[in-house]
Amino acid sequence: MRAEVCTDERDFAALGPAWDRLYRSCATATPFQSHAWLYSWWLSYGRPGRLRLVLVRESGAYGELRAVAPLMRVGWPVPRLVPLGGAISDYGDVLLDDDHTDRAADALAEALSAAARTALVDLREVRPGGAAEQVYERWSGPRRRVDDSLCLELPAVPIEELTARLPAAKAQRVRAKLRKLTALGVERRTVTPDHADSALRRLLALHRLQWQGRGVTPEHLRERFAGHLTRAIGPMVRSGDAVVTEFLLDGEVVAVDLTLLSPRLAGGYLYGAHPRLRERKADVAVMLLDACARHTGSGQRGTLSLLRGDEPYKRHWRPEPVVNQRLLLARRRTAPLLSAVLAEVAARGRARELVRGRRERGGGGS
Repeated sequence: MRAEVCTDERDFAALGPAWDRLYRSCATATPFQSHAWLYSWWLSYGRPGRLRLVLVRESGAYGELRAVAPLMRVGWPVPRLVPLGGAISDYGDVLLDDDHTDRAADALAEALSAAARTALVDLREVRPGGAAEQVYERWSGPRRRVDDSLCLELPAVPIEELTARLPAAKAQRVRAKLRKLTALGVERRTVTPDHADSALRRLLALHRLQWQGRGVTPEHLRERFAGHLTRAIGPMVRSGDAVVTEFLLDGEVVAVDLTLLSPRLAGGYLYGAHPRLRERKADVAVMLLDACARHTGSGQRGTLSLLRGDEPYKRHWRPEPVVNQRLLLARRRTAPLLSAVLAEVAARGRARELVRGRRERGGGGS
């Protein structure tokens, strides 16, 4: 196998077909490693000169892609190679061809070490069992594994089975809420690829409306996020890596949901809902989970992910907490960078514990 580092945006675009074949050959991949998602993210968030795609190909005329580490270089607070996708991606990972895992992981670990040079390799938000673990195990230099964000996960079963997992009283309330949605006449339709762009614009408009006057993730309101989402999701709907669902009440679209799909996982990524639904006593969380669970009915996906965040409404469903990993890889001469990042992680952990303690004692904090 041979390795190379791609630093050109046009070459990144041209990698699409080969990248997609590799993505389909990596069972642990999540939608956040698809070419459509990452290339669109780069167009919205990338910085000239920072792209570092570490590629491993078969030697020979065709040079089939066997591994990819989609990274970029950042210089603050320490020089690092970090995953593309940034804060708006719930999982980060590399891609390895399942039919060539050992050779591809060996070659990718070696290529990453060469590409890092004076930088630390900082792989964020790796889901347990992700392909990056294979690289971590083969890394010859200093390395550390620390906790990253918490995700909540449910089994990939229909809403009826999710409801049956709840205590009897809660299950009864959920069934009543499902009946209420039916009685209101809430209809659901799956958006075709040709109409994905307009549906996503409605989603973002409804998302802005539902959070008006309340705390909202600021990035979701920015034009660069809208550009990324509308660019990425159309191709992902066509390839089966995303599904957009519209909900209608009295013939009007009152909610739009975006669910991302991969071979082993389905995850509700973003939605927008008109306040009118809550005024009519419709439970939006139940409505959305029902829609998302329908995309797991084939039994091929084992996980229905509620993605990052520990919001109380997610806990109602008794999900399993799963902590993403942060894999830190250094060379011997960059070991001090590893120590610096670990010190920063420890300091932030102590700060979170301090704030949590103050809140539990009723002392406030922000």
